[in-house]
Amino acid sequence: MSDAVTRPVPTPSPALLASLDPLLREWLPRQRWFAGKGRPIAGFSLVAATELLPAGGKLGLYHLLVRVHQQLTPGHGAASAVPGDCYQLLIGAREALPPRLAPALIGHVTDGPLAGRTVYEALYDARPADVLLEALRTRASIGALRFDRDEGEDIRTGLVPRVGTAEQSNSSVVYGDTFILKLLRRVVPGVNPDLELPLALAREGCPRVPPPTGWLSAELAGESYVLGVLQPYLQGAADGWELALRELAKGEDFGAEARALGRATAEVHTALARALPTVTLGPPQLDVLVGGMTERLEAAVRAVPALRPYAPGLRSVFTALADLAAEGCTWTAQRIHGDLHLGQCLRSPSGQWWLIDFEGEPARPLAERRMPQPVARDIAGMLRSFDYAAHSVKPGVPGWADTCRAAYCSGYAEVTGRDPRTDPVLLRAHETDKAVYEVVYEARHRPDWLPVPLSAVRRLAAPQLT
Repeated sequence: MSDAVTRPVPTPSPALLASLDPLLREWLPRQRWFAGKGRPIAGFSLVAATELLPAGGKLGLYHLLVRVHQQLTPGHGAASAVPGDCYQLLIGAREALPPRLAPALIGHVTDGPLAGRTVYEALYDARPADVLLEALRTRASIGALRFDRDEGEDIRTGLVPRVGTAEQSNSSVVYGDTFILKLLRRVVPGVNPDLELPLALAREGCPRVPPPTGWLSAELAGESYVLGVLQPYLQGAADGWELALRELAKGEDFGAEARALGRATAEVHTALARALPTVTLGPPQLDVLVGGMTERLEAAVRAVPALRPYAPGLRSVFTALADLAAEGCTWTAQRIHGDLHLGQCLRSPSGQWWLIDFEGEPARPLAERRMPQPVARDIAGMLRSFDYAAHSVKPGVPGWADTCRAAYCSGYAEVTGRDPRTDPVLLRAHETDKAVYEVVYEARHRPDWLPVPLSAVRRLAAPQLT
């Protein structure tokens, strides 16, 4: 820790957040990573604020953790607002924005400590991005923020930053072609699997996940918040989703890639089972698992009327799993990816597959995301992703998704010795649970995509031949 830097900094006054309030109310709902869309913002409360660059200079830089207060349902007054999600913001302040930063504009401040200045999303600006990387390199402590890195890894200076362009639930900055810094937007206290699992896999020597080089956290009121992870940038790697769509558009077979991806998934699962505890799911645990699936189905049926004709068949999928548990069947649960799909995978030019983004489904509670689960949940997520890809390109390729699904499971079996399809009741239950989730998501956010999960629902709800 000889290169660690501890830097006391002034804490921005509460007036700072008050002055930003009207601007954030307009700007936040437009961000891809803001989870509270559709519910009016009633106000904000400050969780933490750190001044990273002095306000008196040409460029001010503020790191904020802000809790958003929103109305429970649209149309209710401010009195019904409750404290909601906590978001990480990096706010830059300049007298005027240069044209290159126009897309980052938040607004012009009219009162408070930044009156007369323009504030913007600072990740688009090279100087603020440099501040973050330098703090990681020197393992700095700045106010409540803690920057750390792997002692065996060197972070060199002079890397040119650029903001990531992919739509996602977080934000990223790429430094040269060497590192990528993922900043979590919606943050909660506790151990975040997006850092925990890659660190565990690095200790196991698993080559399928980029090892963390550095990480950013905050210590507040005795609780730790993971705010960001720095990892090697996989230069030239292709996003699995985009790669699949390109091959589909050309009418090319994707089976060999799906098989290789199945092997990569199995290698990650095997390494996680070695690195972290596994548990046996007996009847009591299966009752909880099936109960959660059933509750989500009932809520989905209430929210999306198009599901109602299929509800009895979908319930029977979960009942079949409960029946096996009642007969004494058990399953092994372990730590898994938690939100696996083609977009969470990268393929190198040499053909190697990597798995990324171990945060799990951000909408689920952190404690739930860190629970051991059957690997069938990850496998079901990937099977659903093949189905989505097949429906995304017109005209499609007949049998493309089925070929990919079979190849993926075969590749998985080559590593583990067990084909996921040999446990059809468990796999079908998880795929059904995922499809039900997709129906609700598409109905709320992308109605034009609703036919994709509904076609899966029809298949899964149909009686199975024995």
